[in-house]
Amino acid sequence: MPKAKRAQKTAPASDPEFVSVGLPHVPSSYGLKPRKTYLPWKHAVERLAKSKNYWICTVRPDGRPHSIPVSGFWLEDAFFFGTARGTRKEQNLSRNAALSVHLDSGDDVVILEGNAVEVSDPATFKKLDVASRTKYQMPMMLMPESVFYRVRPRVVLAWTEKEFPKNATRWELKPKA
Repeated sequence: MPKAKRAQKTAPASDPEFVSVGLPHVPSSYGLKPRKTYLPWKHAVERLAKSKNYWICTVRPDGRPHSIPVSGFWLEDAFFFGTARGTRKEQNLSRNAALSVHLDSGDDVVILEGNAVEVSDPATFKKLDVASRTKYQMPMMLMPESVFYRVRPRVVLAWTEKEFPKNATRWELKPKA
């Protein structure tokens, strides 16, 4: 039996070179069909930048999930957020840096997966403070027990409820040096 032809994965011309695009990895029963075009990367970026609440999901030491909303920022192709040392999310990330980040909406879905890396350089803190003053109208909370993380996504998923499964999109991002 001949193999089915797969549609060429074509990212919109505006997508950056470090992003490849295709279908989410789901069972065939979802009815996703390879196609020639996908959501543009800017769809995910705009949603990530505009959102004020982000749900992060980490893994507890015993393997159970831990989900909690956080404030955050999309800057320089990465998601940034902070917490205090000793919180459940910080303890989880110190053992296992893998996490997922979800936006509030189930009607216009954006999910990213990656690893949290602690940020400590003053130049990044200055950028985050400017972003906080702009987005949340308050300075960034920087206390001795604060810890901030950068999450460079490995995978980003997006779709809209109205157009699913026709616009379900998966981006894979090449690691930055």
